[in-house]
Amino acid sequence: MAGTLLMLAAAIFDVKRFSINTDIEGLISQDLPWHQRQIALSRAFPPKGIIAVVTAPSAENAEQAANLLAQTLSRQPDLFPLMEQPDSGDFFERNGLLFKPLADVRKTAEGLARMQPVLAALALDPSLRGIAKTLSFATAGVKGGAIKLDRLTWPLSLADRTLSDVLSGRPATFSWQELLEGQPLPDKQRRHFLEVQPALDFSALQPGHRAEEGIRRVAADLHLQDKFGAAVALTGPVPMNDDRFAVIRSSAVRDTFTAAFGVLIVLWLAVRSWKLIAAVFFSLIVGLSATVALGLVMVSAFNLISVAFFVLFVGLGVDFGIQFIVRYRAERHEHPNLYEALRWAACKVGDPLSLAAAATAAGFLAFLPTDYRGLSELGLVAGSGMLIAFVCSITLVPAVLALLQPPGEFAPVGFRGLTPLDDFLQRHRIAVVAVTLIVVLAGAPLLSRLTFDFNPVNLQRSDSPAVVTFRELQHDPEASGNDAELLAQSLGEADQKAKRLAGLPEISQTLTLNSLFPAEQEQKIAALSETSHRLGPALNPPRMQPAPNDQENAAALDAAAEDLAGAAGNSDVAAAASARHVSDLLRQLARSDAATRARAEDAFVPALVYDLNMLRKSLAPQFITIDTLPKNLVRDWLSPDGTALVKALPKGDPNDTNVLREFATAVLRAEPPATGGAISLYESARTVTAAFVQAGSLALVAITILLFIALRRITDVLMTLIPLLLAGVATLEVAVLDDLSLNFANIIALPLLLGVGVAFKIYYVMAWRAGKTGLLQSTLTRAVVFSGMTTGTAFGSMWASSYPGMSSMGKLMTIALLCTMAFAVLFQPVLMGRPRQVKEYSERDADLRQAAE
Repeated sequence: MAGTLLMLAAAIFDVKRFSINTDIEGLISQDLPWHQRQIALSRAFPPKGIIAVVTAPSAENAEQAANLLAQTLSRQPDLFPLMEQPDSGDFFERNGLLFKPLADVRKTAEGLARMQPVLAALALDPSLRGIAKTLSFATAGVKGGAIKLDRLTWPLSLADRTLSDVLSGRPATFSWQELLEGQPLPDKQRRHFLEVQPALDFSALQPGHRAEEGIRRVAADLHLQDKFGAAVALTGPVPMNDDRFAVIRSSAVRDTFTAAFGVLIVLWLAVRSWKLIAAVFFSLIVGLSATVALGLVMVSAFNLISVAFFVLFVGLGVDFGIQFIVRYRAERHEHPNLYEALRWAACKVGDPLSLAAAATAAGFLAFLPTDYRGLSELGLVAGSGMLIAFVCSITLVPAVLALLQPPGEFAPVGFRGLTPLDDFLQRHRIAVVAVTLIVVLAGAPLLSRLTFDFNPVNLQRSDSPAVVTFRELQHDPEASGNDAELLAQSLGEADQKAKRLAGLPEISQTLTLNSLFPAEQEQKIAALSETSHRLGPALNPPRMQPAPNDQENAAALDAAAEDLAGAAGNSDVAAAASARHVSDLLRQLARSDAATRARAEDAFVPALVYDLNMLRKSLAPQFITIDTLPKNLVRDWLSPDGTALVKALPKGDPNDTNVLREFATAVLRAEPPATGGAISLYESARTVTAAFVQAGSLALVAITILLFIALRRITDVLMTLIPLLLAGVATLEVAVLDDLSLNFANIIALPLLLGVGVAFKIYYVMAWRAGKTGLLQSTLTRAVVFSGMTTGTAFGSMWASSYPGMSSMGKLMTIALLCTMAFAVLFQPVLMGRPRQVKEYSERDADLRQAAE
């Protein structure tokens, strides 16, 4: 009754208070110097959490879609406090040509001057009719010998593609910028992005979900896909983390039910009674509810690491319960009376369980002083949970058994079939120990190849839209997240730091605010000004032609088809063949229905109008200074107090962990105060690794002291620790052979190895001290094996997770568990040999031996 009331009270408290803090930045102590530098950087230059990437079939459509999306999002400051267009908008429309090399600017100016007649015709009549007449005008030049037909090859190829799409009913667009460029545009020019700082809710599992859905809803409401063929993809830290949490949530129910079903099957194989299973499960549920309640009291909200205590508690909580149940079954076989069997079971299992619980708790609590806050809180909650699991196992399990009155046991409990193997291992004890040591030590050089993959992107699904987009943007200096950043007291100091870093072979590019000022502006502006003077009358006719009706469009298209066919004649050159094919397409369009011609108009005309307006703006740029740059762009590089930002980009693949490691170490050697995405990842990995080394050392010392106090023999302590250490080394060796790197997710397997491993080793050394022989065939091995199987079932469900981080965690946990069980079940009994004589024990030890089988 008391257990039920405790469970209900704890469950009610858990439901009311349960929460998970999804703030990843809070997982590591903010007192660390590198984290302080990162916080200072974030304060000086607030990061944007979301990058909205707008892509379209043409540069014009991408620009228009990005501009429209930006304008609409800027009207929702509550959801999007800050929104910027780092590569588009009015400033770049007017001054974009200044950012090109001088030679390219002059080439563009000369090309525009040569196209003056064409531009004049299009500006006078920017319609489907005007486009058709311009084509007729060009063919007249071919017939008159002013130009060769080959000059029309590129325009005809673009027209061919667009007209074919229109006539076949496919989405169609025509890029006048591509026509002017004379070659296909790079993908970058068909892509623009918005940097958005969203309002986040860290009490939700997906803090940025509301903002992300807001962007998607705005894009849908604006019909960007229908109007411009534009797609909007979201990436950046917020969408990528939210995607990770969504995957974990979606697979959590499936994985939990799979694990629970598997654990039930294993428990059935272990105890063969639903009443016994009910006792273990009741103890587990009460203990878990109490641990959750205590954890919420101690840490207020679980973090993304400490929430893993659920798995640890289930694994070790079931272990304590199974140890008691299997011991009870053995005693019930010897003592038909239920209460007598329970008393004997408690007597025999009490000391090993209490020592295992204390050692396991000490191991977890050793994580408290580390700088890895996520792990520190996990140690606090899991360590407390181990003590709760122990209390529940020795109180609630026998209480439930007394209530349910399970039937007696008519067959001995254990693995009697393993007697030959038990005898074989003992007869060849020295050889087994020697071979095991040789194999493990021979594999020690493998540990030098053990790596820590500190790139969190590798822990996410490679087909996640946010991850795919993130990898595509990594080579773009305006969007790369794996960079290094420095704070400088002034722009001059920033330029000096950038110059020093630029000389490092690991760095491809450095940027400061002064990098945004184009070179040779005077010459570029002069060239564009001259072109503007020459094209002014052509681009700005005093009076434009009235818009045509459909009949006029059809007539102009038919006339252009005839003119183009006449220009091609019977020539067999490629340009003539292309001209004849386009002529056929124009004729089909002229004779199609009005709706088809309307689709053609949508494909050609809006882009033409947009580009003509863009051209008028771009021919009148302004000299770029810090005063004429957009204020938000300046704010990205210069804070109000004069602090300047320096950015460095890695040379090589920025998604490669080795490239990032070399890049980060090179930057830190040259500029120790550096921070930024790559530096934070690198320093996080160092902090996490150091935390595990520190905690592992403390745990080992604490467990050793505890074992020595309980066992009082250094040889017995070594008999417990040597298999534990060998299992740890073997786990890491197998991980290297399997090409499995440690990462922020699977490194959690190491404290589990410590917890489960020390418990199993203590069970065996206590039984050995009590004088028990034939350990492999004993009830103890049955309990250890089935306990390991239940834990392995839970880990196996994690291994099958669709989330790569969870999968790698489950995989390494499974490897660690198998190694731990192998060294506990097969190696430790052989290492210990036959028990010492009874006379060597104290009175307490003699009592234990008398109570043993």
